[in-house]
Amino acid sequence: MRKFALLALSLGMGTAAISGPALAQQSLEQRVSAYRERVERLEDQNDIEKLQALYGYYFDKGLWDEVASLFSRNGSFEYGQRGVYIGQDRIRRALLLFGPEGLAPGHLNNHMQLQAVIAVAPDGRTATARWQGMVMLGEPGANGQWGVGIYENEYVKEGGAWKISSLHFYVTAKTDYDAGWMRSTIPMEGQSALFPPDAPPTERYRALPGAYIPPFSFDHPVTGKPLSDIPQPADDVLGRE
Repeated sequence: MRKFALLALSLGMGTAAISGPALAQQSLEQRVSAYRERVERLEDQNDIEKLQALYGYYFDKGLWDEVASLFSRNGSFEYGQRGVYIGQDRIRRALLLFGPEGLAPGHLNNHMQLQAVIAVAPDGRTATARWQGMVMLGEPGANGQWGVGIYENEYVKEGGAWKISSLHFYVTAKTDYDAGWMRSTIPMEGQSALFPPDAPPTERYRALPGAYIPPFSFDHPVTGKPLSDIPQPADDVLGRE
């Protein structure tokens, strides 16, 4: 990436050098500034993608201390309909609801994150991202599970490093490994009575057989229109017409 940036700068300087005197100098400064800003935002996107990938690897193996340390001081964690946990210490304890620290023998807890769309704010201090989530679960004495969902996350640059300020995983479907989507739907877990969340779920929705579409945090790249208020299918269980 940096080699590309240096090449772009060189090309920009070469073009400016053959332009008019004063105008060439002004154009050069503008181009250098624009290239520098563009490279910084691309590096921010790369850092955020790496941050989210590390979250997935740590979460997969039950490394809860490492997962919690990826969040900002007042970061929040929301998984399906379990509610919202705020702050690193609360998130660290909430992660124990998914299992003990470290992945036990015979357990599978894969959470893959695909199709990243990352939008960094112009000032390079905050960002949002949407990811497609694929889930594979298994434990001894129980059948495996498949799951899918959507991540709508927010990030903040804290102390010079990107951290997760809000992680929201919308569980859209869970099913038995053998039975499959058409013959098995597994409901989401609700709020824990053992370790209640700091706040209830920010949105009420149902996974499959429900058909909820999580709002998009970014505008359409061609039309420029927002996709944050998407008409949702009717749901008689939730009372949505």
